[in-house]
Amino acid sequence: MSRDPIAAAAELLDLAATERRLIDPLTVDDPTLDMTTAYAIQDALVGRHVARGDRLVGAKLGLTSLAKQQEMDVHEPIGGWLTDRMWLAATDGLDTSSLVQPRCEPEIAFRLDRDLAGPHTNADDVMAATGALMTAIEVLDSRYRDYRFTLPDVIADDASAAGFVVGAEVDPASVDRIGCGVRFWLDDVLVASATGAAVMGDPAEAVAWWVRHLASSGRGLSAGMVVLSGALTGAHRVQAGSRVRAEIDGLGSLELGCR
Repeated sequence: MSRDPIAAAAELLDLAATERRLIDPLTVDDPTLDMTTAYAIQDALVGRHVARGDRLVGAKLGLTSLAKQQEMDVHEPIGGWLTDRMWLAATDGLDTSSLVQPRCEPEIAFRLDRDLAGPHTNADDVMAATGALMTAIEVLDSRYRDYRFTLPDVIADDASAAGFVVGAEVDPASVDRIGCGVRFWLDDVLVASATGAAVMGDPAEAVAWWVRHLASSGRGLSAGMVVLSGALTGAHRVQAGSRVRAEIDGLGSLELGCR
C-alpha cells in the first residue's frame, strides 16, 4: 500500500469493499484519527472510484436522526458522496452478492435545480434550489465488522454508502417535508415509522448542514445532484429474497427487492 497514510487508508477501505471482506475500524490501529483526516480519507476513497470511471451524482447525509445516532452510538451528523454506480433501478433490485452486510433505510431525497454553496446556507436556501423531492431507499454496507465504528471511521468509509434508489419526483411545494408520515416495511412487516421531522427537525436543514460543512473547504453541491437527507428510521438488515418498501405521505411508495 501507499506510504501516504491517507491514501493507504483509502486503499484499505476500497479493497475491503471490492473483495467483500470485513476489516477492523481504522481507529484500532490509529486511535488519534480525527474527523478532518477522516474526511480527507473519504475524498481519497471517492477519488479512487472516480478514477475507475464512476461519476459523482450526489451526496448523502448520515446520522441525522436521533434513531440513527442511538443505533450507531455516535452523536452528530456526517456526510458522504454518491456515484452513478450506486444508483439502482427499483426494477433491477439489489444484488446482495456484491455487498458484505447490507442494510436499508428510508429517506427523503432532494434533486437540485441549481448549485448550493456557502457557509451561511440554510433550509430556505436549500428549498429554493430544490427542483423535486422523492421517496428514497438507501443501501448501507459498512466495511467494518458488525457495524462497529467511531465517527471518524464511518466518515472515512464514505458514510457506509453502497447504493440508493429513488421514486417519482414531486413538487416540493406540495409536500409537508417536516410533518409527513413515514413507514418502512420489510417483507410486508411494518418495522419502523416516523415523520420528516426525525431528520434534524427538517430534512432541508440536514442538506444545509452539509453545504455549510463543504464551504469550509471551498466546495458545494452542483445542480442536478441528488441529495439523500438522512435516515428517517433505523436501518434494517437485508439479504437475498428480502423486500423493503418505504412510504412517505405526499411523496409516495417505493419498493426494492433483494436478490
